[in-house]
Amino acid sequence: MRILLAEDDPLLGDGLQAGLRQFGFQVDWVRDGDAAEYELRSQVYTAAVLDLGLPRKDGLDVLASIRRAEVSCPVLILTARDAIPAKIRGLDQGADDYVVKPVDLNELAARLRALIRRAHGQTTENLEAQDILLDPGARTVRQAGAEVEVSTREFDLLQALMLNPDRVLSREQIEHHLYSWGQEVDSNAIEVHIHNLRKKLGAASILTVRGVGYMLPKTSRSS
Repeated sequence: MRILLAEDDPLLGDGLQAGLRQFGFQVDWVRDGDAAEYELRSQVYTAAVLDLGLPRKDGLDVLASIRRAEVSCPVLILTARDAIPAKIRGLDQGADDYVVKPVDLNELAARLRALIRRAHGQTTENLEAQDILLDPGARTVRQAGAEVEVSTREFDLLQALMLNPDRVLSREQIEHHLYSWGQEVDSNAIEVHIHNLRKKLGAASILTVRGVGYMLPKTSRSS
């Protein structure tokens, strides 16, 4: 899952980026409000972590601006401003959650997973489709009760498809979920991951929609 991190403190930003990557997030990091607004308006992110005290443009102004532009990306505000009025203003401007610094990385990751679940209409922590159970927190996959060993990229791809059951995702959309800035993508990388997942989960688990992309049906279909 690809998220945007907007934090101007270099030490904190570096620590958050590295820490969130350990939890399986692909993180694009910007350091000022103008850059944050530009990215959120021009790219599709699964979620965003937005500091309020950003240079060039305050985080609350960024939030208000993207909500006026109908950008629906879930936003978690991360700030040292712990006064109740600041929290209320942030939530009223369109924030989905609010965490005060210093923040525990485990809590931050859990809150992001919860935001993403809700944004995709998921009410439980685990994702289920067909006979597949995916646990985003533990990063495990089970099929018919048996654990299935998958690589990091395979897990991320499967998660993207299971967050959008019965919906076709294009190759470009999948790449955007799996890779952050500066990461090279082999021309056939997505096809290889899809092939590997089908070998492990069954040929009919992921469907190819020719000329469009790939889809994971909510319920099993005959091959």
